[in-house]
Amino acid sequence: MHHPAAVALEEWISMKDYNHDKPLMAPKWHVANDDEVQFANELLILHLQSALDDLLRICRDKIHTDLGNEKEHLKVTLLRIDSSLQGVLSCLPDFSPSSRNGIVGDKNHTFLIAGATGSRVGSTDLRIKAAEIIHAACKYLLEKKSDDSILLILIIHIMDALGNYGSLEYDEWSNHRQAWKLESAAIIEPPTNFIVSCHAKGKKRPRWALIDKAYMHSTWRSSQSSYHLFRASGNFFPSDHAVLLMDDLLSLTLHSYETVRVLAGKSLLKMIKRWPSMISKCVLSLIENLRSSNAPENAVLGSCAVLSSQTVLKHLSMDPKSFSSFLLGILSSSHHESLKAQKAINELFVKYNIHFSGISRSTFQDDNKDGPDFAHLVSQIGSMSFDSTGLHWRYNLMANRVLLLLAMASRNDPNFSSKILSETAGHFLKNLKSQLPQTRILAISALNTLLKESPYKLSSEQQPAFSGELDANTKSSLEGALTEIFMEEGFFNETLNSLSHVHIITDTESTSSRGNHGSSFQSLADKSITRFYFDFSASWPRTPSWISLLGNDTFYSNFARIFKRLAQECGMPVLLALKSTLEEFAGAKERSKQCVAAEALAGVLHSDVNGLLGAWDNWMKFQLQNIILAQSVESMPEWAACIRYAVTGKGKYGSRLPLLRQHILDCLMAPLPPAVTTSVIAKRYTFLSAALIEISPNKMPLSEIQLHEKLLNELLANMCHSSAQVREAIGVTLSVLCSNMRLNMSFPRDDSCNEGETGMDNQLKVEKWFSSLTKHASDLVMHIQNTSQSDSLGTHPHTSSQNESLNSNAQDDVKWMETLFHFIISTLKSGRSSYVLDIIVGLLYPIIALQETSNKDLSTLAKAAFELLKWRIFWEPYIHRVVSAILSSANDSNWRTRSVTLTFLRTFMYRHTFILSSEEKQKIWRTVEGLLRDNQVEVREHGAAVLAGLMKGGDEDLARDFRDRAYMEANAILKRRNMRSTKTGQSVASVHGAVLALVASVLSVPYDMPRWLPEHVTLLARFGGEPSPVKSTVTKAVAEFRRTHADTWNIQKESFSEEQLEVLADTSSSSSYFA
Repeated sequence: MHHPAAVALEEWISMKDYNHDKPLMAPKWHVANDDEVQFANELLILHLQSALDDLLRICRDKIHTDLGNEKEHLKVTLLRIDSSLQGVLSCLPDFSPSSRNGIVGDKNHTFLIAGATGSRVGSTDLRIKAAEIIHAACKYLLEKKSDDSILLILIIHIMDALGNYGSLEYDEWSNHRQAWKLESAAIIEPPTNFIVSCHAKGKKRPRWALIDKAYMHSTWRSSQSSYHLFRASGNFFPSDHAVLLMDDLLSLTLHSYETVRVLAGKSLLKMIKRWPSMISKCVLSLIENLRSSNAPENAVLGSCAVLSSQTVLKHLSMDPKSFSSFLLGILSSSHHESLKAQKAINELFVKYNIHFSGISRSTFQDDNKDGPDFAHLVSQIGSMSFDSTGLHWRYNLMANRVLLLLAMASRNDPNFSSKILSETAGHFLKNLKSQLPQTRILAISALNTLLKESPYKLSSEQQPAFSGELDANTKSSLEGALTEIFMEEGFFNETLNSLSHVHIITDTESTSSRGNHGSSFQSLADKSITRFYFDFSASWPRTPSWISLLGNDTFYSNFARIFKRLAQECGMPVLLALKSTLEEFAGAKERSKQCVAAEALAGVLHSDVNGLLGAWDNWMKFQLQNIILAQSVESMPEWAACIRYAVTGKGKYGSRLPLLRQHILDCLMAPLPPAVTTSVIAKRYTFLSAALIEISPNKMPLSEIQLHEKLLNELLANMCHSSAQVREAIGVTLSVLCSNMRLNMSFPRDDSCNEGETGMDNQLKVEKWFSSLTKHASDLVMHIQNTSQSDSLGTHPHTSSQNESLNSNAQDDVKWMETLFHFIISTLKSGRSSYVLDIIVGLLYPIIALQETSNKDLSTLAKAAFELLKWRIFWEPYIHRVVSAILSSANDSNWRTRSVTLTFLRTFMYRHTFILSSEEKQKIWRTVEGLLRDNQVEVREHGAAVLAGLMKGGDEDLARDFRDRAYMEANAILKRRNMRSTKTGQSVASVHGAVLALVASVLSVPYDMPRWLPEHVTLLARFGGEPSPVKSTVTKAVAEFRRTHADTWNIQKESFSEEQLEVLADTSSSSSYFA
């Protein structure tokens, strides 16, 4: 290349129309001389100054008597002014800014951004004159032509060009930038093409595109060079004439026409963004429209549109006066009756919440003269946040939210923090019993945010042995205010009663709320106000829940967190005050009251405060026992979630044990009275499974390991329980238990500190339990199948009495197997099946064999387990055991078992075809081939369908070998049939199997026409004269072949000979189809 900077600029320079024979011409920029500048000044006087004079004469002298002519004259004049300003751009000098010491002269200031604005055309006086005339014209139009949006839009464009210096260039650059993004792909060629032979690393652009881009970059520099000129120092303010334009735009932002308001608002925001000192004036002016009861709807809408801009919202955090006026103005605007106005105010407040970034330190200073004292502001807003003020509930909600924001911001200042936080926390604690649902939810959010100190919480080092009193100096700064409130008589009773109303329980509820409380009655705006830091807090539960027995609970972990933090903040007085209320609500008939009681109990159980062990021994343990023995089951999901929350691990990874976890587990493990109902037994096992889910298996101490072993013995002994509900609960609990034990054994442990049987002895004992489980299941399969056959054949009356004991044993076998199927289903749903995969593999045969029995419940469970199991992936070393189980089931004496095995093979081969060894694949293929000659016709047909699927996506060598052997065998059978006069040489099953092998080959290519297919389908058609079931199989297969090849038959039939087409025509029901 000839360009001197080709190496550095190769990616950017143009090469599309570059000629190697000529030197590369760089673009040249024209610099205007004095004559050209003088000519431009004359044009500006001719077009701009004369138009300004005409506009002033129209507005001041009222030279028109006809309104139509006046409107047209105004429109033409404004268009002349607008066009002139667009032509002169930033060459017309800007206003001279004012300062605290007077007017700043026209000096040569140092540019902050490289690049010139071009030659100066006109003068600052001309811009000043234009601003004065436009101000007068705007006043005239608002008085006489306020309904003419066209004229107002024109004058707004002119104000934008005059007040926002460089904005026209910036808008041009911005529009060009968007167009470049859309069109650049069309004008940029790849490095090589078929037109230009040369190759370059960079992209090829036409020369005009690069020149255009360079010009637009210069335009951007021109727009920015003077924009930031006076922002380096805080002493400069906009000139008086710029202020006039701002005032006019401020008036136009309140216009009745939305188009005018939007356009004026954009121009105003540009000006105040350049001159931040004017934001305060705009805020104070606009906020009065929200305060005033006489302000029209359009004034409120326009004010909210400007106030909701990020420019204004960012300024609020730095200006105490604007900040206080803004907050009080919004909270005092409930008198507006217009729905649009109220919607705009709500959206403004929501946006302010989203963009809230704190408060300036100057707001907390005592010598702040610009606005009210911070403490006084908090007091004012706090007085507006009570229910008794008569304020509309939404504004009451806003006031409470603002109070929370101010309290959070006050943490930065030690002079205000303690007092304001304690008063605010007490205020929100009282709001828990508010009559307004949204206020209660916000109070929950606020308390979860404010209650951060935990002076009464025992650390992990103190938990094992600490029982004394804590140091008095460790008391929380909020304790005094909070204790005074909750020690009032009936406080917790009223609070829990109010919180129970948040629990909306319906019969059609399909999802767990999990902390998203009140979602059914809260609008989107309410949620954005009431949810405070919820999305940033740790989610609960830590582990996923798959247990259907736990139901769709309405347990809100945020509610429980309140009571936990309240106990950690204030200590034992909270527990003592809650005791009687918890006892009352836990025994209530209403489920909503039991829900909130479960949340409160979960919070205090998980609080780990000093004195909690004593409270557990005194009343909490008995309260939990009463909950277990209660006959009501409607609130069981909430109480299960309560126990789950109470035993949840602490710390970042949830590995630290809560203080009461072992005590809660021991309480759940305590034997039940002998006369309890089955629902209570099922409830206890459900509670146990919920608790065991939250245990970290790799961190289990010896006591929890022993508890697992004890519970395992109990579950295995009760697998034949008479109640189906209890059996399901036992199966679910067993799945959690086994996975926990396996996970625990998979981690290395230090057995030196443990006593008794540990390590290898414990592992051998557990493995013995698991192996006995699978062995017993295999033994029961034969008993259940034999019983099912006996039931289908019927029992002789004389032998029925002798078989009563046998029937009882058979029923126990069925119940035991149902529990086992519940265990398998729960394990496969849990995501923990990888750790008990050997048990599942050992139970594969019972699942397959019991799909069809006389006991419908057992078969339904077996089918449910089968649907989950058939998509499970098995890896080494379990896959070999699975293959062995499949091959064994395929040769089972029960034909239904053989058929189900084929169903399992379909998905098994699909999921494992690439990880099976060639020897295992051959065994499976041979086994399925053998089932083509099964005594049961359903098995034979099912085997053909499975083989067709294996040939579609399996090993090509195995498919080719099978296809060739199937053709040879079928051809040999047909030849032998033709040579004999009788057809008694072979059984129907063998002939049918050979035909089905052909069917599998034909159906393995449903839409293609490989070279071997015409011979195979023709040979298949020749068996159409055989008796049933061969004939029906041939007819169905040929019909399926016709259907799948119908679209392209006109082309594919060329692969067939005339004789082959005749054979197909004879077999086909429609002989003309293959003609």
